Amino acid sequence: MDRVAELEQRCADAWPALVDEPLGQWRMRAANGFTGRANSALTTGDPGLPVPDALRVVAGFARSHSIGPTAHVVVGSRSEQGVAAAGWRVDVDHPGGAESLVLTGSLRAFASPKAEDVDVSAVPVPGWWELTAQDNPTPAQRHVLGSGAVVGFGSVVREGVVVAAARGAVVCDVLHVARLAVRPEARRSGLARALMGGLASWGLERGAARCALQVAEHNTAALRLYASLGCTEHHRYRYWIPRDVQR
Repeated sequence: MDRVAELEQRCADAWPALVDEPLGQWRMRAANGFTGRANSALTTGDPGLPVPDALRVVAGFARSHSIGPTAHVVVGSRSEQGVAAAGWRVDVDHPGGAESLVLTGSLRAFASPKAEDVDVSAVPVPGWWELTAQDNPTPAQRHVLGSGAVVGFGSVVREGVVVAAARGAVVCDVLHVARLAVRPEARRSGLARALMGGLASWGLERGAARCALQVAEHNTAALRLYASLGCTEHHRYRYWIPRDVQR
């Protein structure tokens, strides 16, 4: 397995869909529409079928789970060539953005074991869901964000209110970080950086050495933060859909 496929698999393991079925080395995922990653076919490796046939299976899987047929495709990969040749197109109207960067970095570069007010717990503190998803999360949200072998719910609480939150999940040597959010009134005060430092220390204690972050290319504020922590672009991926599908 090449290094890009390996990292994509780690990220997929860290973001568990409600349904995750193999198609050769591809993974068909569904989670009632919650996030593109959990509702698309990860197309790294060989599906064991000609790509057009594999995409027909992907479309059938999507229909059976009431989601739109979507392929998660690494930019510049052999799979991308095959998906394009099969007549699919980039989903330029995807709600989360058509293209995302996968960033990696050394946890030791920004770990902060005494990060002020940062707590990483095995269960979400009251208010964590409201900031990262919604106050009354759906079963799909609870599964995707709450499942995994080693999951930590990072938070900063001030005067009884969660003002910053994020999710960390350790898979092998990778700490996958997602859903980082800071309340508008608390932004530009270093909370996101502190939260990342606390999560990095938590991940190091559990065997991780590097972080992985999947960030939409339009999220410039997040990209600036992660660059300042020493994270660099590893690769990119895009969402592809059948040419005749309209959002």
